[in-house]
Amino acid sequence: MKKIYDYQKDEQVNLHVLIKSAEEKVTRTNKPYLSFIFQDTSGEISANYWDITTEDREVFKPGTVIKLEGKRDEYKGSPQIRINSIRPAKDDETNNPELYVERAPVNKDKMVEEFNHALFDITNANMNRIVRFIMKKYQHDFFQSPAAKTNHHAFMGGLAYHTISMLRISRSLSELYSDLDVSLLFSGIILHDVGKVVELSGPTATEYTLEGKLIGHIVMINEDIVRACKELKIDEDHEDVLLLKHVVLAHHGELEYGSPVRPLIPEAEIIHYIDQIDAKMNMMHTALRKTEPGEFSDKIWAMDNRSFYKKNYENPSSQSS
Repeated sequence: MKKIYDYQKDEQVNLHVLIKSAEEKVTRTNKPYLSFIFQDTSGEISANYWDITTEDREVFKPGTVIKLEGKRDEYKGSPQIRINSIRPAKDDETNNPELYVERAPVNKDKMVEEFNHALFDITNANMNRIVRFIMKKYQHDFFQSPAAKTNHHAFMGGLAYHTISMLRISRSLSELYSDLDVSLLFSGIILHDVGKVVELSGPTATEYTLEGKLIGHIVMINEDIVRACKELKIDEDHEDVLLLKHVVLAHHGELEYGSPVRPLIPEAEIIHYIDQIDAKMNMMHTALRKTEPGEFSDKIWAMDNRSFYKKNYENPSSQSS
């Protein structure tokens, strides 16, 4: 069965998709319309639905599976669907939203195994106890949650996959820079984005929760560390706990990006850059996966609105993998 990105420009589209987001807007002539993001397991694409009615507002909400007919189009160089007709999926059609959600490229069992292996490498007793306490609370949602609403790792299991990828990078760097504290490095990476299981609503039609908007994941995980210390009777003013708090609070790197403090120790600095590397590589991979060889990708807003070139020749390392 064809998916969104199996269709080429100007080809007629006829398929079921999930409404990931639906934002009501108005035209220059003050007529209301819905700005959609449609999704299936191949990715997501935008579309506008003009001249909407009151019923349309109620029916076509995020999380709804619809039957879509239209044409694959482009707007300012970005792919778009020109809608001919849409309707909610019927009971005898494939209408489970979870079947249209993109998933991490590594299965959950493998990620759990790799994650548990990393826990054994946290040899600092206080950090190990704190991490295990917090992850016991969030573990189910952690392996289901996306890492973001949009941009990087915005798919089911994206948060765990992002974390595992960062752990892999940090293992290599800790071998190169032997003075890094592996316990602090791994603990900070595991915890740095865990608050997103509360900040975001989940993998289907992801939105920011009220708590996510008002508090944010950085503050949430710091509060969790405080609660863990209280429950485990660990002195939260002990240096190793303060350092753990610091790497979590500083992982966005700059005050204007949401961190209340800039990195002041090597582990905090390197976690910030590992986070950036993995996020940006995922954004580029997502864009280039939808790009023909010899062409430039859609512009990536979170990367200074740049387009990236997809080379024509094949990478020898990818052929052997």
